Amino acid sequence: MRTRAVLVALGAALMTYGAWLLLSRQDPGQWLEVGIWLGAGVVAHDAVISGVVIAVCLLGSRLVPPAWRAPAAIALVVWGALTIAAIPVLTRAGARADNPTLLDRPYLATWWAISAIVVVVVAVAGFVRSHRSRAGE
Repeated sequence: MRTRAVLVALGAALMTYGAWLLLSRQDPGQWLEVGIWLGAGVVAHDAVISGVVIAVCLLGSRLVPPAWRAPAAIALVVWGALTIAAIPVLTRAGARADNPTLLDRPYLATWWAISAIVVVVVAVAGFVRSHRSRAGE
């Protein structure tokens, strides 16, 4: 319970800091665009990610061993959110020839690296859960 309270307080502090940054460093004309962007993230999650995760979990519940179900579901949620957040840079939306410093990073390679990290973490979690279930813990 104490951990949850600390995490809630930390989240509230970070949201307050983010709101302060938005209000102090952005033009008021950009606030609507930020709101639309945040709303689109919620819609993308609710309409796309959660639907795909539910469908895959229903299918996976028949095919995936019980010890691997929770890590696989968590991986789907993390990978889906990561992918939705990365779509603008992966598609190079807004890239302009007159501004070569915009979108100048290896975003696809970074996305693949983070996806690989997610797979490794899920594999480790699955093996640990599988080993514990066989050991009777």
